[in-house]
Amino acid sequence: MNIALIAHDMKKDMMIHFVTAYENILKNHKLFATGTTGKRIMEATELKVHRFQSGPLGGDQQIGAEIANNRMDVVIFLRDPLTPQPHEPDIQALIRLCDVRMIPVATNIATAEILIRSLERGDLQWRNYVKKN
Repeated sequence: MNIALIAHDMKKDMMIHFVTAYENILKNHKLFATGTTGKRIMEATELKVHRFQSGPLGGDQQIGAEIANNRMDVVIFLRDPLTPQPHEPDIQALIRLCDVRMIPVATNIATAEILIRSLERGDLQWRNYVKKN
């Protein structure tokens, strides 16, 4: 599966802990990330990550384009709800696209963990059907 990993600045350490904990699952999938998040993941793990631009510089929109073209299966976006984001419209558009395209999206560590465990069990195989239609 194609998995997008995004984390706001205050959530990047949490993302690193998350991918480190689930590296054995994530290594079996194609990973994509916004710029700094992807760089930090690759520095902390053995995972290969296709990096887009930084979120505020268009990375969220680049991942959104992948979602719109049905080339993304899962999005884990650890958002910081307490810090205003200058690119909030891009963030909202990305989450809207996930809803439109039926892409599972986790916006906090609790739902990310549920989603990754579902991925581990193979519960997301229905995505293959959605991608074909």
